[in-house]
Amino acid sequence: MVKILPPPPPRSLTDAPALKQASGRLRGVGACRLANEETFHRLIKPSPVRDGEGGSGRGEGSGVEGAPSLPAASTPFLPGALCPHSALSASRPRVWPSLVRDGNAVPLHSRNTSPWHGEDGRVLVLRIPLPLPPGPSAMWPLWLLASLLALSQALPFEQRGFWDFTLDDGPFMMNDEEASGADTSGVLDPDSVTPTYSAMCPFGCHCHLRVVQCSDLGLKSVPKEISPDTTLLDLQNNDISELRKDDFKGLQHLYALVLVNNKISKIHEKAFSPLRKLQKLYISKNHLVEIPPNLPSSLVELRIHDNRIRKVPKGVFSGLRNMNCIEMGGNPLENSGFEPGAFDGLKLNYLRISEAKLTGIPKDLPETLNELHLDHNKIQAIELEDLLRYSKLYRLGLGHNQIRMIENGSLSFLPTLRELHLDNNKLARVPSGLPDLKLLQVVYLHSNNITKVGVNDFCPVGFGVKRAYYNGISLFNNPVPYWEVQPATFRCVTDRLAIQFGNYKK
Repeated sequence: MVKILPPPPPRSLTDAPALKQASGRLRGVGACRLANEETFHRLIKPSPVRDGEGGSGRGEGSGVEGAPSLPAASTPFLPGALCPHSALSASRPRVWPSLVRDGNAVPLHSRNTSPWHGEDGRVLVLRIPLPLPPGPSAMWPLWLLASLLALSQALPFEQRGFWDFTLDDGPFMMNDEEASGADTSGVLDPDSVTPTYSAMCPFGCHCHLRVVQCSDLGLKSVPKEISPDTTLLDLQNNDISELRKDDFKGLQHLYALVLVNNKISKIHEKAFSPLRKLQKLYISKNHLVEIPPNLPSSLVELRIHDNRIRKVPKGVFSGLRNMNCIEMGGNPLENSGFEPGAFDGLKLNYLRISEAKLTGIPKDLPETLNELHLDHNKIQAIELEDLLRYSKLYRLGLGHNQIRMIENGSLSFLPTLRELHLDNNKLARVPSGLPDLKLLQVVYLHSNNITKVGVNDFCPVGFGVKRAYYNGISLFNNPVPYWEVQPATFRCVTDRLAIQFGNYKK
């Protein structure tokens, strides 16, 4: 019976310095061959010391006198723990079993000492080579099994669609839970567990990836049999004239509703009640005379331009705390059409009321606005306190109006302004206060009646005052003699190509 014994005293393996010294001798790839403990136990099982094998000196045969034997359940002293993984996996030709003494192999059939201790008492380790894998022809079952296991871990196919409107916040597709607005924090939302109704699609429509496209079909009403898991419903370019109470029943996951270019003139007060997750409502180019009541509280973007709305009553936007953008241009709105408090509670960033009948800047708009577009109106002047409320504006559009005068100091209330559109008006000079706008980068002043440009009309006096240089100044189509403009006028412009003037026609 083969057994494993520690070196004779005083070199006891229970002593930490002795263990460290003994382990230091067990080096080389040969010792690393026996890294698997189970293989070692299977090949070599320790047994008790035979009678007569005791004493304090070097033992004869296969034991050491006085050395205790290791129990069968204990872990043998394996050299594999001292070797790198690359050495354990290195392949070598098949060799005879041998012993390793200080890294040097001694064949078992030629040894003349104890199988576990050398003549000087050094520890010897049995090295038995592991069987090498068979040739390539015998390996294909293993490779086939590995390939099948890899395929079983693959995710299901997910088609990427351009019309998936759930992608507004990122460049990649959301998964089913994100697209339906489900809470993925670990708490299960019963509303988010919606079966897929792939077979449900209205006649003549195209349904794909929760998108139902029913445009340009001449529909007179909202079609039935719309899948409850639909996130985008496209009904533009039809002949729908009315939205009834149950037209959108069951569409609780709808994210975007497109009703552009229909003939809608009447909307039931509870038509949008089932749409608890609706964020985008496009209902432009219809026949509406008022803003629809009871809009979903989840709404973020409302585009209702090119209708027949003349009045914005107080409270029509109440409860819309998530509203960020309103496009309501192309309506016959006058300044008197905005009731006091019509925009109370809104925290808008973007508002466009272009192509209306405004004669002045409305003074009761949300003060959170970053962009305000009032182009193509009938505004004639900008008075001192017209812009007092809108100190957070980044972009102000006042082009295509009838502005003749901008009162001094009016622009001083816009410290963060970056872009100013005053083109196609009736200004006779460059507005005062532009040098004080330290972040202003773009100014459109073309197609006015400006006849003179001063050296300090755009840039402040001194260096380091303006925090952002101009990227664009348009002065073309003005009766200004451009050859009389001094070069220092544009000393705070990044590039001379950013300046445009000339081409004036009487």
